Amino acid sequence: MKLHSGLLFASLPAAAAAVLSIPPEAEALPSFARQTGVSCATCHTTAFGPALTAFGRDFKLKGYTMSSGAEQHLPPVSAMVLGSFTHTKTDQDGGAAPGFGDNDNAALDEVSLFYAGRITDKVGVFSQVTYDGVAHHGIAWDNVDLRYADSAMLGKTNVVYGLSLNNTPTVQDLWNSTPVWGFPAVSSALAPSPAAAPILEGAFETQVVGLSGYAMFNEMIYAEVGAYKMLSAKWQRNFGISSDDVAEESPIKGLAPYGRLKLQHDFGPHYVSAGLIGMTAEVEPGGDSSAGTDRYTDYGVDATYQFNNNGPHMFTADLRYIHEKQELDASYALQAASITSNHLNSFKADLGWVYQQTYALSTGAFIINGDQDNFVPDATRVVYTDSIDDVPESTGYILQAEYIPFGKGDPMTSWTNLRLGLQYTYYTKFNGDADDYDGAGRSAQDNNTLYAFVWLNF
Repeated sequence: MKLHSGLLFASLPAAAAAVLSIPPEAEALPSFARQTGVSCATCHTTAFGPALTAFGRDFKLKGYTMSSGAEQHLPPVSAMVLGSFTHTKTDQDGGAAPGFGDNDNAALDEVSLFYAGRITDKVGVFSQVTYDGVAHHGIAWDNVDLRYADSAMLGKTNVVYGLSLNNTPTVQDLWNSTPVWGFPAVSSALAPSPAAAPILEGAFETQVVGLSGYAMFNEMIYAEVGAYKMLSAKWQRNFGISSDDVAEESPIKGLAPYGRLKLQHDFGPHYVSAGLIGMTAEVEPGGDSSAGTDRYTDYGVDATYQFNNNGPHMFTADLRYIHEKQELDASYALQAASITSNHLNSFKADLGWVYQQTYALSTGAFIINGDQDNFVPDATRVVYTDSIDDVPESTGYILQAEYIPFGKGDPMTSWTNLRLGLQYTYYTKFNGDADDYDGAGRSAQDNNTLYAFVWLNF
């Protein structure tokens, strides 16, 4: 995955394409259910992650260490298989990906193995290795979140505090309004997706290692500070990241600071939270350090609402807005950008209704926009962006229906869980325009995608 320069046209042409095709995340793990002695529905709004309930957030906050006390005869190991079918409104000439046809593609998206659960009384882990069945890469490390957690009293204030060692910004977050755990939990890797996204939305996924310290005060105020460092090319390859992806990177120079602040409160069956998130990184565009670095600074706000009165109906809502300031001195000097300052904005919102934690309907909207960069010549710019206007604007909607038969106290709970889903993505703009955005006659709606998936954990 690459980091973008300017409007992601020069040194990260494909990084933000992962926003809608990011590998699926899973925390609804049978190993957690066996450890805690509670069903998946206790931790997750739909009995199959990743969206967390109050109990689920507390379990993660306290380092995945909560236990029923019963003797465990199995190690904290789980597995995941995701299969899918993808149809786009118009064929993709040349194939949706190497080894796939122009349209109507069935795929084994991913196979993952997890080691997830309590290690000691104060240390726990969520760790994942994955085989990518679309890119046909070998097994590589995926999401990792190793935690130490404890609690103390500061006067009359209860504090839960800890450390998180992880490999992707926001993988450690408790809320489903941040990028790694945001809606939709899965999406097609065989459909076109927007070319631009802020660095917080996946630009450094699994390519970094970060350490942060966090604290929750009186179950109301959460604060976290930390920093990320780029893994060397050798270590990335050791962790299974392909040589092609490593070669395309724009690496972070030094440390990239990260910060998080969140307020939360319950009003009977109503839960609300609102927060701030930020990250800044000095980046060598395209791996070229001869002209110095570019600086990317992301500032974001997010909010979550949940309604749960222990009845059959549950409602959820999330929103996120991230503004990115791009200082492109190095890219400009290397003739990879036409301006030295750019901005990018990303807005996402979703609403969900769940019945008996078994049937779920969700809808979401997304808006990506930013400044224009006209540097890349006409003859080559389509290679980078598929946009003849050199504008990153993409807008659209997502509709999703799901069925989750297990995970609610039935005998299958501690052994397996299943999620069946149908998702439709509708674009009103794509990479800058509604019509002929690529100069070859393709419209935004040509990329409308029907995605059916079968997602199994065991």
